Formats: sequence, structure tokens, C-alpha cells
Amino acid sequence: MTTVIQQPEQAVRIPAWVCDLSSFRRWARSDEFPDQGWYAHLAGDLWVDPSMERVGHNQVKGEIGRVLANLTKRQALGRYFGDRMLLTNVEAELSTEPDGMFIAYETLKSGRVRLAEGVDSTEVEGSPDIVLEVISPSSRHKDTTVLRSLYWRARVREYWLAEPRRDDVFFQILRAGPRSYTAVRSVDGWLKSTLLGRSFRLTCETDPMGDPAYTLEVR
Repeated sequence: MTTVIQQPEQAVRIPAWVCDLSSFRRWARSDEFPDQGWYAHLAGDLWVDPSMERVGHNQVKGEIGRVLANLTKRQALGRYFGDRMLLTNVEAELSTEPDGMFIAYETLKSGRVRLAEGVDSTEVEGSPDIVLEVISPSSRHKDTTVLRSLYWRARVREYWLAEPRRDDVFFQILRAGPRSYTAVRSVDGWLKSTLLGRSFRLTCETDPMGDPAYTLEVR
């Protein structure tokens, strides 16, 4: 198994016995697993990014998570999971920590997603309905190419991508088709989520400190 370290100037210690998807999952659920940095098993390779999260990434992730968690709870649609939850899909050879996931109650009932230990689970197994990734400078290729392919193989129905920029923000909803994802057409910045039955727009303004402030609008 190849280890892909996205910032090789930083030291990362990987146990020698982590050599495949099964051993990666065992490591991820153990006390030895690091509580900082990002680690994933993607199609036979171990990807590592030890960099700290930037403010823009944190704010966009938090805003989208806040809105989706409140919306799905208020309408009793399902559960929203923030980061630090492991997502594994054995068929896609995927085990990673997304920036967010939405799982409909019907998906849980159908068995498309499994929480082996109930509320004590640290891993989501199967095919969530929506996965969110916020792009950072070190994760662009991984988020836009590698994970785009693997999430489709994992039968994730919508893949949400966002990226904070200096004076703007990028936002995209990808919908699963027969062979790949297709970007949802934007109408004045609004993107329709078929799964949630709503349209969303991510905007960027300036806060009282002169810094970017992100808002996910819903209609």
C-alpha cells in the first residue's frame, strides 16, 4: 500500500501493521489513532494530511453543518454528522473522515448505512445520502478528483463541495448519475438538492473585523 503524505515536510508516524483497508479501520478505531491531522484509506493508498485547519475552512464547514443539522432535524429528515466520524465503504475501498454527512432515516432503515454500535459508533458503514468536503490548498486534488470518483463508487447520492476564497466562496452540488457525478445547474447562485427538496446558496460578506463571513441560504 502506498502512503500519500500531502505535506511531506511534517513528520507522521504510521504503524507498520497498517497495510490494507481492514488494518486501517482497526487503527482508526484504536487509541493509537492521532487526534490531529487527516488520515484516509482511498482505493488501496493511505493518504495523510497533518496540516492544521485554516479559519476559512473551519467557518465554511461550520456554517454548512449548522444549517443542514438544523434543517434536517426540524423537518425530521434524518441525521447530520459533522467531521471526526469515519465513513467506510468496503466496495469502494474507501475509509475517510468527511467534513460532513447527511443520512436520511429511510437510508438507515433500509440498511444502506449501518451504525454497528448504535450511538456509541465511531464509524458510518455504507452509503450516506450526502457527503460534504471543504477544499483546502493541500486537499484540492484529493477532494475534486480522488474522492469525487470514490464517493460515486460508494453510491453517495449527492457530493457537496465548497471552498473559501479571499473575497469569495466556491460552492457546488454534484448529483450521482449512471456513470459519474454531474454538477447541479446554478440559477443565480442557487443550487437545488433533490434529496432535501430545497435550494441552497453559499455567500460571502465581510464581518465587523473586516474578515470573510459565510452564510448558507435556504429556500
